[in-house]
Amino acid sequence: MLTFPNAKINLGLNIVSKRPDGYHNIETVFYPVSLCDALEILPSACGQTNLAVSGFSIEGPLEKNLVYRAYRLLADRFDLPVCDIKLHKAIPFGAGLGGGSSDAAFVLKMLNDMFQLSLSDADLAQYAIQLGADCPFFIYNVPVLARGIGNEFEPVSFSLKGYTLVLVKPQESVSTAEAYSCISPAIPSVALSDIIQKPVEEWKTLMFNDFEKNIFRLHPVIGEIKDLLYKSGAVYASMSGSGAAVFGIFKNPPVCLPNWGLHFVWQGMCMF
Repeated sequence: MLTFPNAKINLGLNIVSKRPDGYHNIETVFYPVSLCDALEILPSACGQTNLAVSGFSIEGPLEKNLVYRAYRLLADRFDLPVCDIKLHKAIPFGAGLGGGSSDAAFVLKMLNDMFQLSLSDADLAQYAIQLGADCPFFIYNVPVLARGIGNEFEPVSFSLKGYTLVLVKPQESVSTAEAYSCISPAIPSVALSDIIQKPVEEWKTLMFNDFEKNIFRLHPVIGEIKDLLYKSGAVYASMSGSGAAVFGIFKNPPVCLPNWGLHFVWQGMCMF
């Protein structure tokens, strides 16, 4: 079975409060985009489950890989047979695009279909949350307002269909510790659920990513990318999640973009 786990962007990101468990409550809109990895799972005859990765390389031991952990989660519960898993990574790491979480969620969905486990989306989401806070989002894979640590979802109704999305990811990455350093949680003056109902052209002065101020100070190139997207005609531009990817939303496909050099660049149409 072959499928294509897609990325996501964050439309706005407010750090609302510090939690007793040390995490932060956030408010953001998860929006699926069509930039995707490729994932294939086949029954194996070699007696053990193997994971082969191409494209962007994945560091670390096999047992810590989200794709392998997702397989083990259901394999241990349902006594699944060994499998050959092939993953081609086209979504860059350290970007705030949710590539690893998407891969893991799609493994759960694929195994459910392949082995007829009869798990509902709600069931799959309960398994997905064990792998990461935003993994359940990719089970449903539609725009949602996310709260809590990014695991509490509320449907939202708005459309970006017809707009063009440009994603730019510099070579450098942003660590979680960097992203949260110097953050001062605060409840926003205008609710994100209200902002996204306004015309996209008004988002620039209303919708913000609370990580940007500190990240742009530590990594000026990321802020420069955002400025260049606006200069190229984006009606809205923002860093996604905790970075380092920046996206621009264009009313019409851009006719002239900068020479991005060694930056990763992707362009596509908005999905919803």
